[in-house]
Amino acid sequence: MDIPTLIDRAHTSAFARWKLNFGLRWSIPFNRPHGFRVVPGANGAMRVEIPFRRANRNHIRGIHACCLATAAELCSGLALIGRMDPKLYRIIMMDLHMDYHWQAKANACAVFNPTREEVQRNLYLPLQTAEACLYSAVVHVHDVAGNHLATGRITWQVKRWEKVRTRV
Repeated sequence: MDIPTLIDRAHTSAFARWKLNFGLRWSIPFNRPHGFRVVPGANGAMRVEIPFRRANRNHIRGIHACCLATAAELCSGLALIGRMDPKLYRIIMMDLHMDYHWQAKANACAVFNPTREEVQRNLYLPLQTAEACLYSAVVHVHDVAGNHLATGRITWQVKRWEKVRTRV
């Protein structure tokens, strides 16, 4: 599955969006029960929609904190993959920190929008001289009423595949 191409095509094609979401559900079975829907936006933005349904709720009938964190991680990772070639670069999550502001009692969405200049400055330029670099993504999660539910800070380690020492 060529994720960057699917993400690029999903901007303008409903069939490509369906294909991207179907492929992600198949390739990431851990996320399947959550029912996330990935919607690529303009200029590299990524949105992950989180449905308010029983599988995502906690004991007090709000969307579970771990579900919000998983959506934030997926959102930032896909946005970076959409900006970088996963055949050349490996991204792996190093740290995940969430701040929760409001209880999620409705459908929600996580949004991340790395600019091309930001990726160039913080990833491509350091990787010309360093073996690996760290990139911190700040993802905001809001519900349909506009309440700011959570802020995720996900730190990704990015390196070229030829610098990776473990076997794939």
